[in-house]
Amino acid sequence: MQHKEYVRWLRVNRPAASVMALLSLIGGALLACAFSMMGPEDSAPVAGPGPCVPGTCPGAYPEPNNGPVTSRDNGLNIFVGGDYTVRQAAADAEGRIVVLGDFDVSKAAGVPPVYNVGVVGTGSRVPPENGSPFLRIGGDLKVAAGQRLVAEEGAVSGTVAYAGSVHTGTVSPKAVRDVGAVALYAPLREEVTSASGCYAYDRGVARRSTGTAVNLGAATVFTGDGRSRLQVFNAPFDLVAPGGGAQELLFRAVPDGATVLVNVTNPEGGTTRAVNTSSGRLAGVRRERLLWNFPDAKEVRLTGAGQLDGTVLVGRRSSVTRVTMAGVNGRFFTAGSLIHESGAGAVGQALHAYPFDGSLPDCGTTVPADPADSGEPLPLPMPSGPAAPAVGPAGLAGAPGASWSAAPDMPGAQVAGDGHELARTGPPMGAYMAAGTALVAAGAGLALVVLFRTRMRVVE
Repeated sequence: MQHKEYVRWLRVNRPAASVMALLSLIGGALLACAFSMMGPEDSAPVAGPGPCVPGTCPGAYPEPNNGPVTSRDNGLNIFVGGDYTVRQAAADAEGRIVVLGDFDVSKAAGVPPVYNVGVVGTGSRVPPENGSPFLRIGGDLKVAAGQRLVAEEGAVSGTVAYAGSVHTGTVSPKAVRDVGAVALYAPLREEVTSASGCYAYDRGVARRSTGTAVNLGAATVFTGDGRSRLQVFNAPFDLVAPGGGAQELLFRAVPDGATVLVNVTNPEGGTTRAVNTSSGRLAGVRRERLLWNFPDAKEVRLTGAGQLDGTVLVGRRSSVTRVTMAGVNGRFFTAGSLIHESGAGAVGQALHAYPFDGSLPDCGTTVPADPADSGEPLPLPMPSGPAAPAVGPAGLAGAPGASWSAAPDMPGAQVAGDGHELARTGPPMGAYMAAGTALVAAGAGLALVVLFRTRMRVVE
């Protein structure tokens, strides 16, 4: 290429080079902005009920208390696939909360007009990190006039974000609108449904149990086999005393450190399941390794003056779970809607943040078409680290003496899981990230065109 020809070519292509540089600069800035806006919860995989995510996890979780906050857990503690409704005198919900639908607070007259989220006065006292989302809402945020939604306590403070509109009394700190508030968590609803069905049913029949569940009226007794690492109990009946009253929940012959899976299933055509307990701290089982699974109930009622230790999983998308019991101490995941309320004369109902450290049946996508069913529990590894996911038969309906010990050929409701584990996804492709990526790509493409034309001129 001669000098004059090169100069003419350079004049023609200098604007293209300038555009290329500008596109790359803007794209890089948008990408930097996108990544800088991501909190610790955005960079971690989304999973089902799981262990504590640092934060500063406690060596051992304390009993519910009102002491100082010394530890933090960034794991998701409450997931609601439908709407979250607060009524009567329910008081608070601890830990990180994600609601795909609306969040609606309208408490009764004459009770404390405050509902606390993230950090609560009495609980495990292990809230998420300061400045992180304590509550994310995919729909509208509604707080009745004269009432307050509070996501702070002293030096502990989080954020409240909603994707819809706001109809509010007072929110502290002030809520912010974010159309992508729950984008990262949207796939989790279907995964909760799938996993709940998989944990309860294997190829359409009740999962083989390792022990017995017997309703004796004053108590339901779960008796394990004394050796399996995964203890499975099938209870196709309500955990209530005669007439629907409160009862104790007792565990026997459960090995120390075993994961305990209790499938509270419905008889075919049944719609409701209830737990009414007067128990305090459960003996014979660790709350961090206990999961209560309601795979097919349209309505779940958790009532009583006691507290329910362990994680709760509700699988039906169209379900409504009504919590009026004094406390639930564990992760709470429902594909349906949640109503947190109080019984007559009761106040202070709370959902407390405790992790789930157990190992559950593998519901991955590589399940063989006809796996061998030996009747023995699966030798599953224990989860470790912040990225580790945790992953109805005809019967009596809560009558004293009801029991269940599954046989391999017992028919059950066809509510088998669809073969997926709980979601494991990376950070969402937000607007800034998508725009930045597109601009960088455009700049790179223009650079290739300029380079190609340069080579052609040199060859000529």
